[in-house]
Amino acid sequence: MNDKRASFKYKQYPIASQVAMSLQATTPAVKQKSGYRFVKYTFFKLDSAWRKLPSKKREFSRRSFLSSINRNEKETRARSYSLVGTRGDVDFMLWTITRSLETLQGFHSDLLKTELGSYLSTPYSYLALLHPSEYFGRPSEKEPVGSRYLFVYPFTKKREWYGLPFEERRRIMRDHVQAGQKYPSVTIHTSYSFGIDDYEFVLSFETDYPEDFLNLVMDLRTTEASKYTALETPIFTCINVEPEKMLDLLGP
Repeated sequence: MNDKRASFKYKQYPIASQVAMSLQATTPAVKQKSGYRFVKYTFFKLDSAWRKLPSKKREFSRRSFLSSINRNEKETRARSYSLVGTRGDVDFMLWTITRSLETLQGFHSDLLKTELGSYLSTPYSYLALLHPSEYFGRPSEKEPVGSRYLFVYPFTKKREWYGLPFEERRRIMRDHVQAGQKYPSVTIHTSYSFGIDDYEFVLSFETDYPEDFLNLVMDLRTTEASKYTALETPIFTCINVEPEKMLDLLGP
């Protein structure tokens, strides 16, 4: 009797193992989809108390902040911009592109742990993903070109837009894009924030000629797509500078 039970258990065990192995083989591994990268526009404001520190302490805080940026350069590809003189509620901005939220989090954590970081606040911060174009079947992203100026703003469409048939929306967007192509000096970057931040898109425009961007925006106001805009503010005018210059512009 004992021999039969032992034989029965022995025969059943391989079957259970095969089922488990089959389930493991058919369970898909979680992988990050190719082509998706996180984009972050972070706007910093400096506490005026920093300017009252002794000069040696201010210089040390600058150096440690720069070291933190340089240490993470490969993973974040941070680009630095000054808003001193162009806007009163922020002083500078870092534009980063990363493969993961954890990398982004680690970068900003390192910055805030520096001496200068303890004097910084972030009045505005926009998170988005680079995503293939919904209407044109190709990636919407273009690599940063390093123009002198960058204009950034969040963007949300009216809900009526999404009630239109897809082909109608594609036609309207095609006309909208064609209007923008009149200004080849302006490089447009579109990133998507659906579900991961407060807005639907974050748009940025690189150019060496601010007047071209102004005329572009005026022309886009006349397109059919414009009537479906719900929000496109605040708008930030950013000047491309090296990180050292960005911090020098903060004061003595």
